[in-house]
Amino acid sequence: MTRPVDSGVIFIARLALAVLFLWGGVMKLLGYAGFVGYLNSKGVPFVQIAAPLATAVEGLGGLLLVVGFKIRPLALLLAVYTVATAVLGHDFWNVTDPVVQHDMVIHFWKNIGIAGGFLLLFVTGAGGISIDGARAPRSGLGR
Repeated sequence: MTRPVDSGVIFIARLALAVLFLWGGVMKLLGYAGFVGYLNSKGVPFVQIAAPLATAVEGLGGLLLVVGFKIRPLALLLAVYTVATAVLGHDFWNVTDPVVQHDMVIHFWKNIGIAGGFLLLFVTGAGGISIDGARAPRSGLGR
């Protein structure tokens, strides 16, 4: 059973995570050619599949976070996605410039931290302020 304050905090956490993904998805759409070029420069395989998939995951994932729909499976998907983007996009171990390497280390560990947030969201669920919460069966015990 989730207390109302817990649902509010979970909602704020979902919004905080969603902002990053919505912004990222929109920026990828607006600068799609540049995004594809970036993926090519990083040696990402199957860019013709990876680019639209990443754009969709971020845009649709952000929207689903906001409304709180299918949060547990979404949280697992986004945790894996975020770790994958850390490894592929912030590969500090391949950078020789100390300033750029420092920046990459920060972004790598930021992504790992975000993945941790998604794992917590997997455990807590969407909370009461969500489509998932509205669809959950209610007990007769004051819930």
